[in-house]
Amino acid sequence: MTAGGLLVIAITICIGAFLIYKGSGTFTIFGHSIFEFLGSTDWNPEDNAQGGGTVGALIFIVGSLCTCGLALLIATPFAVGSAIFMIEIAPKFGEKFYRPIVEIFAGIPSVVYGWVGLTVLIPAIKKVFHLQVGHSVLAAGIVLALMIFPTISNVAADSIHSVPKDYRMAAYGLGSTRWQSIYKVVIPAAGSGILSGIILGLARACGCNGNWTDNSSSKGIILHNKEFDYRNRSTDGKCNGGR
Repeated sequence: MTAGGLLVIAITICIGAFLIYKGSGTFTIFGHSIFEFLGSTDWNPEDNAQGGGTVGALIFIVGSLCTCGLALLIATPFAVGSAIFMIEIAPKFGEKFYRPIVEIFAGIPSVVYGWVGLTVLIPAIKKVFHLQVGHSVLAAGIVLALMIFPTISNVAADSIHSVPKDYRMAAYGLGSTRWQSIYKVVIPAAGSGILSGIILGLARACGCNGNWTDNSSSKGIILHNKEFDYRNRSTDGKCNGGR
């Protein structure tokens, strides 16, 4: 087991070193600065051996932070509530029926969530809010929230289940109701495990939101370019008519 763990660590280090080696060429070979990469929103690299263009990634960084934050804001209350329900409120129903369903959703690949979001959620947002396109931070946040909900819920449920029964009995002995024992005793005792589940969910969200952020940004750039081109054509038409 120790050898397997060391092998995983070594592979991870090798992958990180490879990415750093290949990615550093952007700064060492093509002359881009770290300030341009982190502080500019202009992403327009040139696909040739000489490099060039601009590599401002700020829009993708901010988009990732916004979508991940929104996903956690949506998913965390429901996931913790779901864990409390399956362990404290209805343990028999939760263990036999509800939890297996949640675990099934945890095993669904991310690409399936993305496909459902693109085919169902984005058209719905476009129709409800009367937008030209439905690609938005809201769409990405909802899809990511649905995707990380099972992860947070399962880890939080395991953490709540691991709280000793004596804690609950002691709370009842002091006159606490069931809800008082849950939010004053059980949740604080399981806090570290619940936080671990939130971090795992955040890690999955960060690993899967790049395509959503890129897609939404690309749609915005396309719309901007179309509007700019339309204005230019209108101006040209007026000039030609004046001539």
